[in-house]
Amino acid sequence: MVRQQRLFVLDSSVLIHDPAALFRFEEHDIYIPMMVLEELDASKKGHSEVSRNARQASRFFDELIRNNGDKDISDGLELAAIAPKRHHSEHLAGKLYFQTQSNQVHLPDGLPHDIADNKILSAALCMAEQRPERGVVLVSKDTNLRIKATVVGLSAEDYFTDQALDDLDLLHSGIQELPEQFWNSHSKEMESWNEGGSTYYRIRGDDVKKWYPNLCLHVNDDSDFKAMVREVDGDSALIEYAKDYSQENHCVWGINARNMGQNFALNLLMDPEVDFVSLMGMAGTGKTLMTLAAALTQTLDLNRYREIIMTRVTVAVGEDIGFLPGTEEEKMTPWMGALMDNLEVLTQSEHHSDWERQVTSELVKNRIKVRSLNFMRGRTFLNKFIIIDEAQNLTSKQMKTLITRAGPGTKVVCLGNAAQIDTPYLTGTTSGLTYAVDRFKNWAHSGHITLTVGERSRLADFAAEAL
Repeated sequence: MVRQQRLFVLDSSVLIHDPAALFRFEEHDIYIPMMVLEELDASKKGHSEVSRNARQASRFFDELIRNNGDKDISDGLELAAIAPKRHHSEHLAGKLYFQTQSNQVHLPDGLPHDIADNKILSAALCMAEQRPERGVVLVSKDTNLRIKATVVGLSAEDYFTDQALDDLDLLHSGIQELPEQFWNSHSKEMESWNEGGSTYYRIRGDDVKKWYPNLCLHVNDDSDFKAMVREVDGDSALIEYAKDYSQENHCVWGINARNMGQNFALNLLMDPEVDFVSLMGMAGTGKTLMTLAAALTQTLDLNRYREIIMTRVTVAVGEDIGFLPGTEEEKMTPWMGALMDNLEVLTQSEHHSDWERQVTSELVKNRIKVRSLNFMRGRTFLNKFIIIDEAQNLTSKQMKTLITRAGPGTKVVCLGNAAQIDTPYLTGTTSGLTYAVDRFKNWAHSGHITLTVGERSRLADFAAEAL
């Protein structure tokens, strides 16, 4: 059955979010209102991600026009002619159309005609009247524009192509509870042995086919069994008994795990074979504290890493405080309150004198560097422990840019809460953190944990649920 070739009108918010959106509509055609070009032109100046995406979209347009030669632009531009290889498919056969005539559609009186969004809406309505057989759809990341389009009788959709998942609830938690009868049904062919101070099990069966590397396993009974999957080969899996970081003799920089999720998280953070770790969870679950403790232990005590680098997206929750004076690190200081709060917990011991605490604090701060995302392009980090805080505010493209900075011997840890996204047009399903967690799922050198139990205080735990 041949699908109807539809016509999608793209808003500037889509192209600013993903310039390659032009090549993601398969056999369908794309229409660009003139106002979209104006908005891209207004957004192209600067060094922000928005500016870079606006310039890239304009470059795609320019290349398509040059590739068209002397042909009439009103006949459409072949999108497949310049589609990047990763977007090129046998279904990509659509054309790109630009608005070449003024609109003749009159919007309702409540919609001013001199507003950019309304001009785009007017252009889309005009195409819907001229091409009723094409099934014209306005695609926008702007919720209000989609609402206005629906009100005036025009089909409107969000841009879903870059979603890592259809629903955030489908994102794996990194922890799986084994059924009560699991050992009874798998004990016959099970092998176990000790090697290098660790206990290993080789398990076979249909259940293990759905496992993936570094999946954390536990049994909800008196055995207190906690293990981690190390490799999966068909219906055979190798699992390793997890270290118990809740015991005093296994503390990490004076920190012990207070619940099962934290124990699994510390196992991943302290494992030198795991290069990428992602921790998600609500405020107060201990993401930053555990990560800093693991980073300090492996940098200062074990000498696995030369330096700790911490960064985050500078998106304000409220009103912006304006330009900040000083060096790069001084400018980032207001954004690193979480770092300072957790360092205070890690360096303030009641068993030490004020002088000892001050010396320890200075030593720790000298090994931690705070860096801005704006200056990460082109850099390579060797033997560093990189912490990306508030990673839910990153786009998938920004996440790729950061992780690909990692050189030999570097570990990257992403921390975030998908329920606290402040970046415009970004949702839990399109966040770079969600994207990375889903794409790294089956890689043997990565691990993910979703923390659900708050350990900050009884007040914080109650507020997280009641408010």
